[in-house]
Amino acid sequence: MSDTTASLQERVVSPDVEKEYNLAPYVKAEGGDYKQRFPNVNEAKVVRKIDMRVVPVLCILYLLAFLDRVNISNAAVFGLKRDLKLGGNEFNTALVVFFAPYVLFEIPSNALLKHFKPHVWLSLCMFLFGLITLLQGFTQNLGGLIACRFFLGVVESGVFPACFYLIAMWYKRSEAQKRYSFFFSSTTLAGGFGGLLASAIGKMDGMRGYSGWRWIFILEGTLTCVVSFILYFAIADFPEEVTWLSQDEKDFVKARLYEDVGHSKRHEPLTPKSVLEVFKDWKIIVGGFMYLGLIVPAYGYAYFAPTIIQSLGYGAIRTQLLSVPPWACAFALAMLSATFSDWLRMRYVFVLATTAVSITGFIILLVVHDNRHLQYAALFLAAMGTYSAMPIIVCWFNTNLGGHHRRAVGTAFQVGFGNIGGIIAVFSFLAKDAPKYIPGYSIAIAFIAISLVANTVYFLGVSWENRRRDRQAADGVHAHLSEDEKKRMGDLNPDYRYFT
Repeated sequence: MSDTTASLQERVVSPDVEKEYNLAPYVKAEGGDYKQRFPNVNEAKVVRKIDMRVVPVLCILYLLAFLDRVNISNAAVFGLKRDLKLGGNEFNTALVVFFAPYVLFEIPSNALLKHFKPHVWLSLCMFLFGLITLLQGFTQNLGGLIACRFFLGVVESGVFPACFYLIAMWYKRSEAQKRYSFFFSSTTLAGGFGGLLASAIGKMDGMRGYSGWRWIFILEGTLTCVVSFILYFAIADFPEEVTWLSQDEKDFVKARLYEDVGHSKRHEPLTPKSVLEVFKDWKIIVGGFMYLGLIVPAYGYAYFAPTIIQSLGYGAIRTQLLSVPPWACAFALAMLSATFSDWLRMRYVFVLATTAVSITGFIILLVVHDNRHLQYAALFLAAMGTYSAMPIIVCWFNTNLGGHHRRAVGTAFQVGFGNIGGIIAVFSFLAKDAPKYIPGYSIAIAFIAISLVANTVYFLGVSWENRRRDRQAADGVHAHLSEDEKKRMGDLNPDYRYFT
């Protein structure tokens, strides 16, 4: 047996793929050494298996999470504010309470995800936010509603960043955007699904002495609790922990991700010091503003679209039904944008294009107040552009980060800091500004502009960093670093190139 063959066999049987795998990530990660090391593993078959096991389950989870978060907008159309005697800005106060714990608990929740297995942590969070949603249907006053919204924010805080983080641990950057957008589009499906459900549940008004809006919370919360027990057995853990892949397939998945983004540091503890180390990178801060700018129009739309549609002169049931088509179109554009973004391996261009659609919609809503057909069409543009740009931004930022630590902290910060925009959004659309909502639309446009600036700064920054690393590679500046040292640096590896 030749020395080369013996060396190859020794590497394949190693229990730690990352320690033995020695190809630095560069612009092209496909077709690399990992395919030669696992000749009996069919990559397309493994990816299809991952697609069936990982993303659809997380989509169901987040669809119900977002539904339970925003169904209060549907409840408002059916008399929640009247029955609970909410006046002035009290309804907005109940909405904003959700975001304080939601922002604060993002990073701690992702740290707990590393401590507990994902299927345990996520299904527990799901059961709890379903239970709180159910209890929301029995509130009798503003205090009870505020308490429910606060604890809903606590238990939902870990869901979104944990799901994005988990997906990033399964897919290469070049194939991630379609999966991220499909997952993120659970929000658009939830919006459409919520409108359809509300139009049907609203007809139960008066049944057993409960108003229609109470039945929305009770039934949708009960559905979430039931599904959480099913997802306990269905949610996938990290690649090295699942039982539905063979050992060779597990090693193959880890090896191809190692080639793409470097050492995962999966089993190294996340400490306060390591968290602070992540924040020394300017890109982490910029990533927060990239997302913040679109959260304001996103929540502005999600919470107030039914009210805006109703203000155009439609009845309660008709309003719920008319809220569905914009969400459906948003889903279609998000998937189309994601497909071409992955195919062309470009992110910034698609952020610009979809954001342009969004800002056009909000500008029409700002200046047109006497043409309800054009105003309704503008809601399509606002939803389509906003909810198509957001998954591209989060995927672009998230998958450019290498390793568990940087992704866990970076994603949680981006989502947590970005959701401060939810606080701004709920106080942008006040009852006194109805039906024109000029301050709300103006604020949405301003924050879209902030997102555009932040995305441009990020694009120029990572493009410059790629060129700088090209020059350093040509000059041999980092020749003293071993391949293992480089791999452990994640996206700070001088051989690593960012997606642009």
